[in-house]
Amino acid sequence: MSNNGSKNGKQPTLRIIPLGGLHEIGKNTCIFEYGDEMVLLDAGIGFPTDGMHGINVVIPDMSYVLENRHKIKGMIVTHGHEDHIGGIVYHLKQFDIPAIYGPHLALNLLKDKLAEAGLEQRTELHKVKPRDVVRISPSFVVEYIRNTHSIADSCTVAINTPLGVVIHTGDFKVDHTPVDGEHFDLQRLAEHGDQGVLCLLSDSTNAEVPGHTPSEYSVYPNLDRVFYQTPGRLFVTTFASSVHRVNIILQLAEKHNRKVFVVGRSMLNVIAHARELGYIKCRDDLFEPLKGLRSIPDEKALILTTGSQGETLAAMTRIAKGEHRHIDIKKGDTVVFSANPIPGNTLAVCDTIDRLMMKGAEVIYGRHHGIHVSGHGSQEDHKLMLGLTKPKFFVPVHGQYRMLVKHARMAHKMGIPEENTVIIDNGDIVELTRDRIQIAGQVPSGIQFVDNAGVIHDGVMEERQQLAEDGAVTVAVAVDGHLQMLANPEVHLRGVASMMERSLFQQLVVRTVERILSEQGQNFVNHPKGKTVQVDWDGLKDELQSSIERLARRELRCRPLVVFLLQTPEDQAQDTSPVKPTSPKSKPKKTAAKAESTPTKAGSTTTVSTPRRRRRSAASAAS
Repeated sequence: MSNNGSKNGKQPTLRIIPLGGLHEIGKNTCIFEYGDEMVLLDAGIGFPTDGMHGINVVIPDMSYVLENRHKIKGMIVTHGHEDHIGGIVYHLKQFDIPAIYGPHLALNLLKDKLAEAGLEQRTELHKVKPRDVVRISPSFVVEYIRNTHSIADSCTVAINTPLGVVIHTGDFKVDHTPVDGEHFDLQRLAEHGDQGVLCLLSDSTNAEVPGHTPSEYSVYPNLDRVFYQTPGRLFVTTFASSVHRVNIILQLAEKHNRKVFVVGRSMLNVIAHARELGYIKCRDDLFEPLKGLRSIPDEKALILTTGSQGETLAAMTRIAKGEHRHIDIKKGDTVVFSANPIPGNTLAVCDTIDRLMMKGAEVIYGRHHGIHVSGHGSQEDHKLMLGLTKPKFFVPVHGQYRMLVKHARMAHKMGIPEENTVIIDNGDIVELTRDRIQIAGQVPSGIQFVDNAGVIHDGVMEERQQLAEDGAVTVAVAVDGHLQMLANPEVHLRGVASMMERSLFQQLVVRTVERILSEQGQNFVNHPKGKTVQVDWDGLKDELQSSIERLARRELRCRPLVVFLLQTPEDQAQDTSPVKPTSPKSKPKKTAAKAESTPTKAGSTTTVSTPRRRRRSAASAAS
């Protein structure tokens, strides 16, 4: 990696390293480095795919930041969407961030997350207003510039560095009639453009879409029509963080004399903070507690819920499945999806819609109804951003690869030379001088998985995938000091689809173990003179495990996860209960083996007992 300071006479460089948000939608995370100073910009989450079993969210691999945590001077937050702030809590469990700067709404939402996780002391939150200028470190001074987006209090940032000004747009669209009346500060962008912008990093999400993105207010008349035409209970689901959309929905509820029942923790939190900051204005008596829903006439009820993306635990998903404690769908209900599915969530959303329809609800969804509009700018918005800032260098960010390419071509047509533009991926190091932009290597990048227990490692996901596809085979073997089996191996198959009878497969396992012990067992025995016979239990275990694994693949015609449990004399010495021979159909005692499980490259789990390792029961290892 090249030096990014001015030591040894080299020209100083600014390094920009995205760790998320490239070639994808979500988990937007970026690093700015100059010398020994590092500043983070946003830290978002992504949605799991169908194959990520049990995973709640996905975050970027932050190993590079962890290795260089001594350089961290602070973090810049552009706005409060989960794909920009949702990962901060997880990262703070790995490294400290001295200070986080951001708009009021974003930091109010973040404060709740930190309090819930008990991390309030790991950082300081500094709220900023548009046009505020904050010095994060000697080399980084950041100005916040109001922009317009689907969430209130969203900002573009101008980052002043020793080499010049770098503008990062954050998520944006150009909305000339914003719901909250807070207009995009285009004048300040133009002033920076006149003074000179070294580099622009710009949101590319809608780079394939021609024209301008419509104003958020354009959904008002279409939603108004839905309110007017709905005779019974009206359910509306949208992104909780889409404050402007929620504000419109509450305005319409007031207009049509409907009481509002808010369902979903995130929706409750966002509404509370947005009302506190003045981005949502409505009467207190507009809201009713959920327990009062049954006492309100159907035509007077509006249920505002989370779950527009078919998330497993979200309110609308649980309602559709009949799993919500207080709400059941009935004939005559109308459900409005005021959001389009994020790529990857389409199947989950369609499943939720199907369930609602099967319960008798009228479901209104899809682009043709005009009940949703994007929060991201289209091609003409991108051209306006390029025209106002007039950057010397350009880096398209936040989008899938085809969007980045489209955005770069747009910049070329507007006069930015091709050699002054780079299309990058997560982990790429963008190196800037006053006269040059280039990709100067890579840092570790990728993803980390988060479930209810926290961040989990890749090996767990590989095992979950293998379990989902081919099931699991558990084999427990007990041997004595003479390498003789004390009982027939216990064999259990879970989720294995095979035409072979389980009893037949068990017989094959018995023969395989007997053959290895009789033909190769002595290869693992050492007879030192005058000393006790020593057995290489690790080597024997490896041989037994690999043989059973090959047997399972050959005979079952699949690749199940193999969990192999080996009980040795050392374990038997610690077990006060006698080991009695058992038939192949009987179950081993829970105390029969105390073992330690370790993942193997083949995707199996092998268990062996040794005095040097921490022991736990075979029953717990097998589970």
